[in-house]
Amino acid sequence: MIYHLWPKRLTGGFIGVDVFFVISGFLITSHLLRHPPRKASDFIAFWARRIRRLLPASLLVLVVTLLGTRLVAPETLWSNVGKQVIAAALYAENWALGITNVDYLAADNAPTPVQHYWSLSVEEQFYVFWPLAIAFLWWLGIRWKKNSFMLLGWGIAAIILTSLTYSIYSTITNPGWAYFATTARVWELAIGGATALFVMRYPNVFGLRARIFMAWAGIFGILAAAILFDEATPFPGILAMIPVISTAAVIAAASTHNLSPHLLLSPKPMQFLGGISFSVYLWHWPIIILMPYVSGTLGWLDKTAALLLTLLLATLTKAFVEDRFRLGGTKSGSLPAFKFAAIGMAIVVAAGSAIVVESEVQTRVAQDRATAALSSNDVCFGAAAVVHGIEKCPTVQISSLIPQPAAAATDKSDAYADGCWSSQPYTDKPICTYGSGKKRVALVGNSHAGQWLPALQEIADTQDWTIDTYLIDRCNPTTTMLQFDATIKAENCLAYGKWVLEKTSAPNTYDMIVTSERQSLPVVGASWKQTESLAKAAYVDYLTEWENAGLNVAVIKDPPYPGNSVPSIPDCIATNPDKLDRCSGTPEEWRWMDPLTDAAMELGSPTVKVVDLDEFFCIEGQCLPAIGSVITYFDGSHVTATYARSIAPFLERKLELIDWG
Repeated sequence: MIYHLWPKRLTGGFIGVDVFFVISGFLITSHLLRHPPRKASDFIAFWARRIRRLLPASLLVLVVTLLGTRLVAPETLWSNVGKQVIAAALYAENWALGITNVDYLAADNAPTPVQHYWSLSVEEQFYVFWPLAIAFLWWLGIRWKKNSFMLLGWGIAAIILTSLTYSIYSTITNPGWAYFATTARVWELAIGGATALFVMRYPNVFGLRARIFMAWAGIFGILAAAILFDEATPFPGILAMIPVISTAAVIAAASTHNLSPHLLLSPKPMQFLGGISFSVYLWHWPIIILMPYVSGTLGWLDKTAALLLTLLLATLTKAFVEDRFRLGGTKSGSLPAFKFAAIGMAIVVAAGSAIVVESEVQTRVAQDRATAALSSNDVCFGAAAVVHGIEKCPTVQISSLIPQPAAAATDKSDAYADGCWSSQPYTDKPICTYGSGKKRVALVGNSHAGQWLPALQEIADTQDWTIDTYLIDRCNPTTTMLQFDATIKAENCLAYGKWVLEKTSAPNTYDMIVTSERQSLPVVGASWKQTESLAKAAYVDYLTEWENAGLNVAVIKDPPYPGNSVPSIPDCIATNPDKLDRCSGTPEEWRWMDPLTDAAMELGSPTVKVVDLDEFFCIEGQCLPAIGSVITYFDGSHVTATYARSIAPFLERKLELIDWG
């Protein structure tokens, strides 16, 4: 919680999850070793206890969070929150986040107030699998007439080794997936299980001094990880062993000597915090995420209030929900627990689905309005308002915006729905084709090239084009390697750029290349300051290859970048419906490096030209969130499909006026 409130004060605070996993694995395995499940009723009783322990509080917080989101959060968040509430209620939130985290095209989504349920999802999935594994290994020991504890030890060791190996591998190759995947995390819970087995089999193996040393070494290991780790630390992988083994050491030491950490961990305030820790975990994140929509940016006073409110709600939840369900339903058997789980989860899923459907209906209505407005030739619609004269067109009102903020977040080019992207780790190389004209055009680049597809599709209808897309997320097709979080991504990204050159430079394949990029990663081994010049030099080499192949290349200058000051234009508009100036910025405030454009200008080739569309985003020194009743960006950097389509006639004119020499 400290990490979530003050991340710069405790940069490695995310290792609290790893400590939690070890403790959870230890406690649940200790129970299973004392009462090994032998028949179906034992498993049912075990899972019923888990339901009574975890579901009442977790489902309550989901319902309250969904209601709070509907009341105070902008409508742009509703659909994503609804989907994640459904995933959390079904204990699949870690997989939902893992998929999203891997998908860079969805990575700009604002954090939802329920995404912390990913670790609870991992725990619940472990609770389904673990008793079956323990029972199977125990049964094998009896059947083979072997020592069951020995078989358990070897079985748990095999699970640890397999999962840890996968964790290390996936952290190297796909860190976003590794962080959330149960398969990359189960070894941490299994370490807790191994600790329980060891303590039960060898309760007195350590002497007094060894216990004291182990306890302090474990405490210092946990604190060191919490202080020294940060977001750049490859995690979980091999480094997760530091907090995991440290936690296991504290547990195994079980030291109550006055010279051990016992004096720090045993006072009543610490035990009280431990008692309400599950509810603290549930409540703190929704409060942190939703509070800014009420009070604005969180300062020290707001964060202190969030801390106190969390402790208050956790205390009440522990007393009136956790304890009542956990202790009050044990005499009624297991069936009521399963009925409660089914009904409770169904209610939460239904509520989440309702808010998702509401958002999707708004999106469909917005799409219909946008299509009608574009076909009406309204001189004040979208980019046309700039040409006609912004002062002659009506003032933008949020009620008349097309699309509305909630729909704007999904107002994207067809390339998204059609799966036209090479996604991390860039092993696939899809090519999508639009139009059926005689002139062949290749659209090349990352998502900042893909954002122009709607405009190019409009042009294709009038210019007799066929458009092939060579689109990749985050990567820049270039001749230099970029700094990814995994080497394999950097290598595949570079290879993709070479592949695109080969495909597009083949004789008699394309009549024109349209390309655009955003530099979202530095060059390998370079700072951001150095990257601008290094990337430009690499783009000069890349563009020269096209020039030598005799191709006409149109480089669309990347529009101003709101993300410098406004993380999401639709969110900002929805939050400030009467103060849209808060969602605006100057060209200087929204400037971001554009080494591709700089390279094209430096090259000075008669067949490589720059198309500058900044005039349709910044008017009289002010870059606007909406122009001509159209929201300009669907997040903090990408142009909405509707606004791109409104620019189409002006982009077409600029392309027609190019003298290709």
